[in-house]
Amino acid sequence: MPHRTVEERLDALGIVLPQSPAPLGIYLPAMQVNNEVQTSGMLPMVDGVLAYTGPVGTIHDVTAARAAARLCALNAMAAIAQVLGGVDGLNRITHVLQVVGHVLCLADFEEQPEVINGASELLAEVLGEAGRHTRMALGASSLPRNATVELALRVQVRPPSQP
Repeated sequence: MPHRTVEERLDALGIVLPQSPAPLGIYLPAMQVNNEVQTSGMLPMVDGVLAYTGPVGTIHDVTAARAAARLCALNAMAAIAQVLGGVDGLNRITHVLQVVGHVLCLADFEEQPEVINGASELLAEVLGEAGRHTRMALGASSLPRNATVELALRVQVRPPSQP
């Protein structure tokens, strides 16, 4: 398969990278320190509106929750792109180092990994081998704004090309 840019992969998947979600408090959506970018917890927001609320297993099934996790990952990529100067900056990602996903659920729900797979699959589709990562998939009895999923990414990036 020929090398493709992140933008080309997004286009091929029919995905438009959204604007980075505005913070819901006094924090940064993403921050770069040296060769790493870390995101804050991203919620499944679309145009400033929470698209998925309520617990998995009662309000949502695993399929809907996977879509919420995918949306969180897309918002995390948008926050990283903002730090790196735009969608072209995503081509500087050499590795997704870690995905931390929290799933709003009841105590007996055990399918958190299947939910967070929605995010993992998106990262692999868009970033290829660089999208492979370590991961934590955790259950939570409460998340901000009653969000179904919250997700944070940590990525390694190479320096920008010298002119």
